[in-house]
Amino acid sequence: MELILWIIAAILVVAGIVALFRRQFLWGVVLIVVGLLVGPGGVSLFT
Repeated sequence: MELILWIIAAILVVAGIVALFRRQFLWGVVLIVVGLLVGPGGVSLFT
């Protein structure tokens, strides 16, 4: 389960960075914050 959370968090953060480069700042920040919350190193939403 922890590996799946890391993968999801990594995908969200990468998608957020890509959105920032495409000048979609709000969407990029939201994706990065959600990615950090989902990751096992952050405040996991599933625990």
